[in-house]
Amino acid sequence: MTLRPQPWTLRIALITLSACTSAPPLPAVPRDAAGKPVPPVARQEVFVVKSPHGERVDEYYWIRDDHPRQKRAEVMDLLRAEQAYTEAMLERLQPLQDTLLKEIRGRIQEDDSTPPQHDRGWWYWITYRAGEEHPVRMRRAGGVSGPERGAPEQVLLDGNELARGQDYFRVSAASVSPDGNLLAWTQDTQGRRTHELLVKDLRSGQVLDRVPGTLEPVVWANDGRTLFYIRQDPQLLQSGPVCRHVLGTAADRDVVVFDEPDKTLTVGIDATASRRFLSIQTEGYNENALRVVPLDDPAQAPRLVLPMEKGVRHYADHLKGHWVIRTNRHARNFRLVKVPEAALADPAAWVDLVPHRTDAAIDGFALLEGGIAVAERAQANPGVRVVPWSGGAGRAVPVQETASSMRLGDNPDPANPFVRVGFTSMVTPATVIDVDLASGAQTIRKVQPVIGYDRTKYETARVWAPSRDGKRIPVSVCWRKDAWKRDGTRPMLIEAYGSYGYPSDAAFDLAGVSLMDRGFALATAHVRGGADLGQDWYEDGRLLNKRNTFNDFVDATDFLIREKWADPSRVFASGGSAGGLLMGAVANMAGDRYRGMGVHVPFVDALTTMLDASIPLTTNEWTQWGNPIESKEAYAYILSYSPYDNLQAKAYPAMLVTTGVWDSQVGYFEPTKYVSRLRRLKTDSNPLLLHVNMAAGHGGRSGRFERLAQVAREQAFFLDLAGIRD
Repeated sequence: MTLRPQPWTLRIALITLSACTSAPPLPAVPRDAAGKPVPPVARQEVFVVKSPHGERVDEYYWIRDDHPRQKRAEVMDLLRAEQAYTEAMLERLQPLQDTLLKEIRGRIQEDDSTPPQHDRGWWYWITYRAGEEHPVRMRRAGGVSGPERGAPEQVLLDGNELARGQDYFRVSAASVSPDGNLLAWTQDTQGRRTHELLVKDLRSGQVLDRVPGTLEPVVWANDGRTLFYIRQDPQLLQSGPVCRHVLGTAADRDVVVFDEPDKTLTVGIDATASRRFLSIQTEGYNENALRVVPLDDPAQAPRLVLPMEKGVRHYADHLKGHWVIRTNRHARNFRLVKVPEAALADPAAWVDLVPHRTDAAIDGFALLEGGIAVAERAQANPGVRVVPWSGGAGRAVPVQETASSMRLGDNPDPANPFVRVGFTSMVTPATVIDVDLASGAQTIRKVQPVIGYDRTKYETARVWAPSRDGKRIPVSVCWRKDAWKRDGTRPMLIEAYGSYGYPSDAAFDLAGVSLMDRGFALATAHVRGGADLGQDWYEDGRLLNKRNTFNDFVDATDFLIREKWADPSRVFASGGSAGGLLMGAVANMAGDRYRGMGVHVPFVDALTTMLDASIPLTTNEWTQWGNPIESKEAYAYILSYSPYDNLQAKAYPAMLVTTGVWDSQVGYFEPTKYVSRLRRLKTDSNPLLLHVNMAAGHGGRSGRFERLAQVAREQAFFLDLAGIRD
């Protein structure tokens, strides 16, 4: 069984932490005559950023230091000064932040578990113990109908033991061997996506092998002694070659199975549902290719079965002697086709299982012996439909709420007679449901416990905001019924992302309850750049259409104000990573609409980053933003919206900007330069704070409770600006 972590998708959804365990104390903060903290002033040094299409002066370029473990003293002095200033400015809000943190943590049932899932004679689950930060992976023997009576529980992996003494720790993937006796997992103790692959004998507990320098995924061959993994590129920190490791052999003798020479592409590996093939997928944002290796003969060279074809994307899985493919060939929103194993590469042999629809998109699928579960999306709501292997309309899993999210869960064993799905909305906690493939009957296996939360006190709605170019922007809204009214006098927090085709689906926010209880409404704007309304919605918000993302957010804000969903003087906005770019662009375009902004690990120096192929992710992302090295048009377009390049001498909203020193996805220097330049240019007296986590990177802390402090900090910042002290 493969135990997959749930992804957090901001920009590329990677959590990165430094291995540093200590740091010098923060400096004293100077104060003015009135006793108010004085912000740091970064020195300026002229640096010319050259490119084939123009030159720009960056007076704060010197702040960048690419060393993975130690930054220059001058850089660290500035970062510590910024953090000391932020802490001094927020000191008076510490009691409110403490109250919020206690509230949010108090809603979490600390001793909690996921519902067990069956896979090849075992029931697997993850449990959390009270007071502990990391998950414990468990299993118990049993068949499809349930665990064996009297069968003992077995600890596979205790994250708390493994994390002991580590400043950061995360298990990314864990996979049990076909015979159930061995466990392979990848763990990150450094933070820059650099993992170590380990294998232990579950009978003795002995660690057998270690392979350093890998990425997250690991796949077993059927011999139970061969493993496939991906090495990490040491420069770009992304996918290097796919390698094969045989237990008991030295890692430096591992065989390179496949190495993609085009580093603008990413490589992923997985086992098919039938467990007959290792799939090696090479992918860009516009096209991909599939190679396979038979897992019964892992020494075979990979065979190209779906070649790269410009503008075409295929996602294939195998079961019951057939391949099933989600493809956009002649299908903008994708269709699902079935083809016999021997005819995979012949599109003429493909037979539609689920035809293309213009009003709905296919996001994914899971193959099971008793049917095919299809993840589909319509009207910005993801749902699940079960169709027979013969095709046809099948049966949609019914959903009652107008703004909600139903997704496929982990379905590792095709022999299971049910498909596992997850359901949530902005007011409904995460719910795990098993849907019987034959009858469609639903069995709720788990509802996320939220201590003290009463679902009946809260409401949600889906509204549609008109865009300036005639589109309809979906917006999901929620509020507490006895604390908020739609009368134009109540505060609102609007969040959005809008990049990479990642949708911003309506989902329950355990921490957001604290804002709703204090009279806030919460909104998610499903702006273009995400695939919330299908592929056209995604395509209309990237490359030379990227400005639509920013315009949509402003237009949604204006609609919410006009329709009295929000007090025009108390509108707040928040976004992270590419959503931080959105915040920065909107602050330049229409900052007067917002009282305050949360701008987290923001991608704000877009043009400089896209001009530098040495920065992690840059080459992969030219298909998202454009390649300003090759294209003068792309250069000019990115320059027109890049937040750092478009800062002006004018008033800006209050801002809480966050970064991590060891962020390998959006370098700490981007938000630090942004704050330095903005502080020099802005004409208002609103607070501009840079919170620097000296030990963290893109995703913040790794423990389940450690992350909550950042949420409580932002909420205290917004509540204070809204004039709400309790």
